[in-house]
Amino acid sequence: MNYPDRLLTDGEELLRGFRPHWKLLVPALGWAMLLAALTGVSIAALSASWRWWSVALAVVVWLALSARSLAAWWSTTYVLTTERIVVRRGLVSRTGTEIPLESITNVLFSQRAIERLLGYGDVLVESAGSQGQSRLEDIPDPEAFQSEVYRARELRSLHFRGGAGGGAARDVVAQLEALASLRERGHLTEEEFAAHKRRLLTALPGVEPEAVDERIEEGEIDPTA
Repeated sequence: MNYPDRLLTDGEELLRGFRPHWKLLVPALGWAMLLAALTGVSIAALSASWRWWSVALAVVVWLALSARSLAAWWSTTYVLTTERIVVRRGLVSRTGTEIPLESITNVLFSQRAIERLLGYGDVLVESAGSQGQSRLEDIPDPEAFQSEVYRARELRSLHFRGGAGGGAARDVVAQLEALASLRERGHLTEEEFAAHKRRLLTALPGVEPEAVDERIEEGEIDPTA
């Protein structure tokens, strides 16, 4: 799902955007199957001149019965960026929630047995300040989303620490240790770890990144210690 670039701030990147789980469409699918069966019976019983009218009536009835679930699914969007979680709901009347990553204190997910079988659940985001708790419902693969939020939050905190420290060597070492921890917990791939490490090393004043890379490879600097 695309998210408009005009809604992103300078330097903000989209990590993931999606709609709720397809289970919201189950009522619409159920009505479609029932009306299709009834229409089939009608077509067999009616004359040729009335068959298209029965099909048109079935479509109108389906739209009337399914409009609510279709609108709820289509008009709800969840977005995770490098700076925040964004929730948008509604077609005509719109509501929105934004949770800055730096204010998030905890992320919990819950799945009942049937929800785990179908691959969806709820995510509870706890944050500091006035927002408190925000429940995100019908999230596809909530455990993976929880991991993505933690990872984005940690990288966001590294960004703030790096900015506050001005790229000082001691701050870079601390950030490398945090990146290594994220990699060990499975929140970063080797390629992502290498890219972030390279960015941090490039920020060191008067230090060649290649030279620091060599010292890390030779064991003189251990960012995972």
